[in-house]
Amino acid sequence: MSQSITVSWSTFDARYPEASVQVDKLSNHDLILRCQIGLRPDRAAFAELLRRYQSQVDRVLYHLAPDWPDRADLAQEVWIRVYRNINRLQEPAKFRGWLSRIATNLFYDELRKRKRVVSPLSLDAPRSVDDGEMDWEIAGDTPGPEEELTTREFYEQLREAIADLPEVFRTTIVLREIEGMAYEEIAEITGVSLGTVKSRIARARSRLQAQLQNYLDT
Repeated sequence: MSQSITVSWSTFDARYPEASVQVDKLSNHDLILRCQIGLRPDRAAFAELLRRYQSQVDRVLYHLAPDWPDRADLAQEVWIRVYRNINRLQEPAKFRGWLSRIATNLFYDELRKRKRVVSPLSLDAPRSVDDGEMDWEIAGDTPGPEEELTTREFYEQLREAIADLPEVFRTTIVLREIEGMAYEEIAEITGVSLGTVKSRIARARSRLQAQLQNYLDT
């Protein structure tokens, strides 16, 4: 990135004073409302909001830019943008989608700056296989070591298959299958028609199924 990011996750918790009401007891909706009061977001409330949603930002960026070594910097930039613009969010119930939109838009901004297509996921990149983002099922009620190995291999292949998708397909399938967004939300985030979103998701699913057919048939 062109500028270094000076904000770190720890600075929020370290600097933000205790509120009269424990912020960890507040609902997500109330946290957002508290962040929208005043000229700047309430620090304790914002720190709690960051804690609750940090994994979502990391997950979105991981799947959109699996091989980028500076994803942590991008994630911090996402929260800087959230901090600066949360007062503009008119419907707190849509915070999750709004957050994903900021992360997605930041990814596209960086992609345009770099003027290159994201390469496939590195085989040396760390992977987590226990979050089961895609709605695929592996047969077996009590998997043994062999079944567990098959499942692990399947999710590794799935992640690589997603990384290999063309950018527009990868974005829509990530927002739909991993973030669980409605088609209408995806259309709004990506700036294309509802029909285009459905078409891209269908084609992305078709490609993934073709690449993973050996696992789906077992």
